[in-house]
Amino acid sequence: MTNRRLALALVLTPLVAFVPRTAAAQVADLIVTNARIYTVDENRPVVEAMAIRDGRVVATGPARGIMTMRGPATQVLDLHGRTVIPGMIDAHVHLLNLGNSLRNVDLVGTTSYDEVVARVAARARETPAGTWIQGRGWDQNDWGDTRFPTHEALSRAVPDHPVVLTRIDGHATLVNAAAMKAASLTSETRDPSGGRLERGAGGAPTGVLVDAAMGLVNRHVPPASKEQLKTAVQAAIAEMNRWGLTSVHDAGVGRAVIDVYEEVAREGRFDIRDYVMVANNDAAIDHYLQRGPQLGLYNGRLWIKAIKISADGALGSRGAALIEPYSDDPANTGLALVPAGRVRDVAVKALRSGFQVNVHAIGDRANRTVLNEFEQALTDVPVQDHRFRIEHAQIIHPDDVPRFAELGVIPSMQASHQTSDMYWAVNRLGPTRVLGAYAWRSLLNSGVVIANGSDLPVERTNPLISFMASVSRQDARGWPVGGWFPEQRMTREEALKSMTIWAAYSGFMEKEVGSLEPGKLADFVVLDQDIMRVPPELILNTSVLSTYLGGKAVFQKPVP
Repeated sequence: MTNRRLALALVLTPLVAFVPRTAAAQVADLIVTNARIYTVDENRPVVEAMAIRDGRVVATGPARGIMTMRGPATQVLDLHGRTVIPGMIDAHVHLLNLGNSLRNVDLVGTTSYDEVVARVAARARETPAGTWIQGRGWDQNDWGDTRFPTHEALSRAVPDHPVVLTRIDGHATLVNAAAMKAASLTSETRDPSGGRLERGAGGAPTGVLVDAAMGLVNRHVPPASKEQLKTAVQAAIAEMNRWGLTSVHDAGVGRAVIDVYEEVAREGRFDIRDYVMVANNDAAIDHYLQRGPQLGLYNGRLWIKAIKISADGALGSRGAALIEPYSDDPANTGLALVPAGRVRDVAVKALRSGFQVNVHAIGDRANRTVLNEFEQALTDVPVQDHRFRIEHAQIIHPDDVPRFAELGVIPSMQASHQTSDMYWAVNRLGPTRVLGAYAWRSLLNSGVVIANGSDLPVERTNPLISFMASVSRQDARGWPVGGWFPEQRMTREEALKSMTIWAAYSGFMEKEVGSLEPGKLADFVVLDQDIMRVPPELILNTSVLSTYLGGKAVFQKPVP
């Protein structure tokens, strides 16, 4: 047969279901059929049906072949043409913070300081005097007056409760007079290393504390009980399942909280796969390095194999460490949150123990410093498959873009940050430096993969917000027309991979999750429309109808 005739024969030969020999004689527990299933399997990217047994995919392909695995007890899920994608993975979250935010004062979307004060005052009216009130989500960049607020209006409205309100990025807090009194903050209080108190006349604190300074008040907030923590953890997981998340990478978790995770997981109430990054604390790091990497504990619920360090602050609060000063604050180049050499030292220990190191770096100076210290560590302890990560990687000097691929460093980025920050990022960075901000295409073209996420609760939980941002670089209203620096967009295929198989790879989990291939865990999501084909402006209208973890539903949208 000539090559041309062979090629034609291959085109005309219908695909058959991929049923491994070991699966051919099996009876499926669940068959998903009559669907458009995006498998993220390079060999079979779109199929009509799949079979699941013992929580894993055993076959994919046309319904005719898959239905041969139907038995008397097989559940058949006919989706009537709906769309299925692998369970979505958010590569950077703060799980407990999300749980806490669900019970604290929600300040996301406030359009003025007055609105913030009103929401806190409403909570105070139903809270016993003297009780601490916490909230999160304010962003002065969304207000008519974009300067940092001062405490006076909040202190007048809520004089009898200490109040701590965390900025949306988690890198600044606003506190009232009662909270400052509890923490003994005065004009004599010195800025801690890696932090800053905003000050007014005579050096008096204005109520805004940036980065390390937040701890001056936070340490006085009464800790939650174990039962409160467990309740918050389960609430966060349920919220993430509702939006189609089946795996998350949990950034900077302390030992006490990890112990709570393990307790909830042992009880069988941890319905998500959590790749935990241990917080930057010497005692905790030494404990988990001695314990060794933990993979798929409690029926595939917990992985403990990474360490998280924060190298700088955030762009919105001008704490991101920049090579040159802020364009809108010429005396400020941001904050370094760890001493020189800290990343290198932790990375050396991690490499020797089989752990990954993931470092928060937003500014170009922080990214360069982290890359330098990664390089030093890898020179000392050469490891081929280390998969070190830079979390956020928001502003990168052009000279440093190719270094990610050269060093094997994965940029773990949150596309939704771009659509949140684009309104004011040029003011912070100027017209030239902003070209290196949220530079997904430049990084992809250099030869790396990108792990996508949300940094929730910094951004909304819905992962399709980041999918939409990745492919359009526009907000929910379609602004700006054509996209913000549209040359940095991802394709839809890349965007889907960034929140499935690439995210899985960034957590050493790609053999278990990230695609719907035979042998992998059956984590998948049913959507009411096809995000790979609908116009970009309709992506955010998509609803999650159900979320499956290991072939079992952990969320189903109520039928109206």
